[in-house]
Amino acid sequence: SSTAITITEQPVSVSVPVGHSFILRCRAQGRTSLRYQWFCQHQSECRQIPGATKQDLPVTAQQTQLYTCRINDLYKNVVFSDWVKVEVHQCVARGLPPQLWRGEPVIVLNPTEQRVEVGKPLQLQCAAMGVPAPTYQWYQNGNLLEHQKRKKLWITHAKVSDSGTYLCCASNSQGEHWTNAVDVYVGEQSQPCLCHLGFFFIFLATGKIALLVGNNRYQHHPNLMAPVMDVFELSRLLEQLGFQVVSLLD
Repeated sequence: SSTAITITEQPVSVSVPVGHSFILRCRAQGRTSLRYQWFCQHQSECRQIPGATKQDLPVTAQQTQLYTCRINDLYKNVVFSDWVKVEVHQCVARGLPPQLWRGEPVIVLNPTEQRVEVGKPLQLQCAAMGVPAPTYQWYQNGNLLEHQKRKKLWITHAKVSDSGTYLCCASNSQGEHWTNAVDVYVGEQSQPCLCHLGFFFIFLATGKIALLVGNNRYQHHPNLMAPVMDVFELSRLLEQLGFQVVSLLD
């Protein structure tokens, strides 16, 4: 039976720049001597890798592929390792000296600011390299988002409460790295969105006084870049609408 062979070390997925060299490892124990054979799959084609019959498979990254290792003993028992993904980033080898890189997460794609209508989909993207491949965790206003653990953050129907500042942490056994923080605005189509994170508005309609407070320094969150400029821009806009404006920062 296949229980005659036990895999003691599974290969792990990696996310690397094109041209980067590394080793996929697989280890197993059995009652007889064991034979190893590596396979790779690109798109839908799976093929045996000629000569790849050792526990360690040296790889020089060229394109994103899946790999698995078949292990058999002399009694015709066979097991396969987990499939692992070698994700290859084509354009990021520059500026990353391979001899200095130990596999810690490196952000290669940051999310971008979004303005979304209520009810429309909201999508934020990031990507990081790492050996092993990083795991992802998204945050909104410094709060961990329980179900957003992929490179892409996807909300099918955005709500006003989805507005805020988002960032993602990419981590592996070598360390962690954070993306840039980006602002997301969710509002009705016809209304200009005045819901920038870091602002509190109080409109006193009787005397048309607007109090603008731009918050920049947060205790548990990276500083925001925009509030100072936004208070200035918004003051001008509100003055044109006939408001008396009181502006405060922090």
